Amino acid sequence: MSGTTLRRRLFGVEVDALTMGETLDRVDELSITHPPVQHVVLNASKVVAMSKDPALREVIASCPVINADGMSVVLASKLLRRPLPERVTGIDLFLELVARCAEDGRGVYFLGATDEVLEELVRRFREQYPSLKISGYRNGYWDDDAAVVREVHDAGADLLFLAIPSPRKEFWLGEHLDALGVPFVMGVGGSFDVVAGKVRRAPVWVQRIGCEWIYRVVQEPRRLWKRYLVGNAQFAWLTIKELVRPS
Repeated sequence: MSGTTLRRRLFGVEVDALTMGETLDRVDELSITHPPVQHVVLNASKVVAMSKDPALREVIASCPVINADGMSVVLASKLLRRPLPERVTGIDLFLELVARCAEDGRGVYFLGATDEVLEELVRRFREQYPSLKISGYRNGYWDDDAAVVREVHDAGADLLFLAIPSPRKEFWLGEHLDALGVPFVMGVGGSFDVVAGKVRRAPVWVQRIGCEWIYRVVQEPRRLWKRYLVGNAQFAWLTIKELVRPS
């Protein structure tokens, strides 16, 4: 794959119509032939956030690789007759990229979460991939952006994974992309917690039917019920508006 890729315009941004394998190849290509790039995933929650925040939409729209993380976005794309081939989840892409880096020698940097989570994540990755080059890691709590940017830049990593909440991670990466000096940067949300075993992921069959969000709400109802139940209703309304909007 080279050059531009097929994209579908959904909710005001161009989403890549790529499978997981095609996305991995696209990341490899961009990491070698382009200036530093930011990857972003699109789910129902982020679509709702974009509808309320034009600055967030602008940051997301500027990313050379945008995948549909949520099954709701994939289903909406089919309803809108701008179909995406499949869901490419952020955590699965993260894990696949780490595996590829272990094979080809590219260095990775893990930024975010707590020290406890990071130490366990690094331990597990080193156990699974002894050849993985970990250029550095640090927690997600800091007051001095410039110091963190210098730390990441000086580590010389090829890929940076940032595990802090949205939309802070999209804005932070967008603002510091060039100064970080990392060819490929990606926000991974709570993926570090999952890899470290702090948060359990839904069974594969639940993921496949697009109901992983229900599993998460059951695990953390007080924190997530509004985000998913209210957010999903808002997403459905935005999809209806997109459907009836003149082309």
